[in-house]
Amino acid sequence: MTLITRFTDHLKQIVYGGNDGIVTTFAIVAGFAGAESQGAAQIGALAVLLFGLANLFADAASMGLGEFLSARAARDMIKRRRATLARDPASQVDALTAHLKSRGLSSLDATTMASLTAKSPELMAELTLSQVDGIEDPGQGPLWPRALVTFVSFVVFGAIPLLPYLLGLPVETQTPAAIVATFSALGLLGVLRHVATRAGLVRCMGETIAVGGLCAGVAYGVGLLVAGG
Repeated sequence: MTLITRFTDHLKQIVYGGNDGIVTTFAIVAGFAGAESQGAAQIGALAVLLFGLANLFADAASMGLGEFLSARAARDMIKRRRATLARDPASQVDALTAHLKSRGLSSLDATTMASLTAKSPELMAELTLSQVDGIEDPGQGPLWPRALVTFVSFVVFGAIPLLPYLLGLPVETQTPAAIVATFSALGLLGVLRHVATRAGLVRCMGETIAVGGLCAGVAYGVGLLVAGG
């Protein structure tokens, strides 16, 4: 399996973990910045790092374990659903026929395709689960790589907004530098989406930056409200 293939297989975990990591840590920075702009006592880089790193690793662990548990739950659900379908193959044909008709096929074509598919119980079960039930199959491989990729992506991308504080930049430049670093990281995440999916570069970057920026704005607003109250 090539590196590009591995990257594409784990794109969901990379984007999911990376975006949440960036937003989580920058929310700390933005919240403190909002509080300070209202005249609150100077928080200092140490406090930002303390809260930022604590949230970074705690949430990364939670995200990684959540990815593992959700994939395991999906696998268990598929196993139970397959057992149910095996006891009533006729219902699979009816369900798939109805689904194909809803997608624009004529009754004859839909019935024919569903009947032909029923000759392969394994294929019929896969189509019923994915197309009719809409259940995402996590596959048969080990689940820990998904959790690990989510954790690592969360930590790597989530550390970027904290770099100005970790590097000890002058106090007056820390927040502006964190903003630049954050939106650069969000842009990089958008580029990764573009490379893996071949979707429009502008759309990928725009969506990623917009979502991250909205979350940061909310955190900044909360800081303003709390300090102002």
